[in-house]
Amino acid sequence: MWHYAIARLVVAARAYGLRPIDGPFGDFSDPDGFKAQAYRAAVLGCEGKWAIHPAQVAPANEVFSPSAAEIEKAKRILAAMEQAKKEGKGAVALDGKLIDLASIRQAEVLVRKAEQVKAGG
Repeated sequence: MWHYAIARLVVAARAYGLRPIDGPFGDFSDPDGFKAQAYRAAVLGCEGKWAIHPAQVAPANEVFSPSAAEIEKAKRILAAMEQAKKEGKGAVALDGKLIDLASIRQAEVLVRKAEQVKAGG
């Protein structure tokens, strides 16, 4: 029932250069419910979720932190595109998929997010 509202929040936040964060999940004794709501928020574009209890911090970090595999893939995308630039190409294939400007932007955002998570901020 909150998908529309969260989607609107994400659009408004992005329009102003802000990072959208999902609101609280009140039942801190329900870690599965918290994670389910966090996954829905992440799919809709949120970058984080409020934690109102210490037990919610680890699941929030698990859901919203990029995995090692995602980070490695993003770094491979950036390296492949850098090599393509050196060769005068505007796009390149990696693992059988086209890598273009949109792919680069997504990879840059993911790598920057991973660096922020690692730095604690």
